[in-house]
Amino acid sequence: MTLSRSQAADLLARHGLAPSRALGQNFVVDPNTVRRIARLAGVGPDDRVVEIGAGLGSLTRALVETGAAVIAVEVDRGLVPVLRDEVEPLGVRVVEGDALALDWPALLGDGPWVLVANLPYNIATPLVCELLEHVPAITRMLAMVQREVGERLAATPRTPAYGAVSVRVAYWATARIVGRVPATVFLPRPKVESALVEVERRAVPAVDPAEAGYDEIDALVRAGFGQRRKMLRNSLGAMAAPERLGPALAAAGVPGTARAEELDVQAWGRLAAALRGAA
Repeated sequence: MTLSRSQAADLLARHGLAPSRALGQNFVVDPNTVRRIARLAGVGPDDRVVEIGAGLGSLTRALVETGAAVIAVEVDRGLVPVLRDEVEPLGVRVVEGDALALDWPALLGDGPWVLVANLPYNIATPLVCELLEHVPAITRMLAMVQREVGERLAATPRTPAYGAVSVRVAYWATARIVGRVPATVFLPRPKVESALVEVERRAVPAVDPAEAGYDEIDALVRAGFGQRRKMLRNSLGAMAAPERLGPALAAAGVPGTARAEELDVQAWGRLAAALRGAA
């Protein structure tokens, strides 16, 4: 069974532990919420799931209930023995480690894997991007993140949350917010609302790498959003001289008066390809 608030608090007290502010720990302590997350993850007996930040194992238990095979990753060495006691008897493999530093290919091998995670604010964005860029074995994700972070990951052009990270995610995957999670279901209770973001890896990147590579696009995107209030003909001035940038914008079908937030990932790809051709 999954853990209630009182059960989680008792478990921590028995082991002389407390949620770590430095690690951004807020444990989900509502059985209905963790089962909802497992249901939204869409996993079952034929799936392999890796959970990051397993904590006390409440969500882990809900994932086990689906019949999926689960690897639980936890960085807090104080929590790891407790987590092992709680979920290893259920067939879960517990791995101690920092998700940003793990040898993911060695851990997962071939795909497909589904990532399910309650991610602290400070690692959510870099971790999602890192896994999309370097761990193709993970083909789907359901991540619980701070609401503002989720909105940026899933944002579309011409919306307030749209930024460089939105384009980076869109290059590799499609993303959408599939639910909200109130602060009341956490221990301790955070001061922010959380969102559930579904990320599904594309079969192929949104832009053909033969036309423009990811690094080329990313450099342009960073420059454009680095001065997002400026028109692209100005914000991209450091990337190319005007006599090169102007024709490239025209070839890509992008007005020089456009701003970074107006371009979708395909438009950024066309611009990167045009600049490559104009080199």
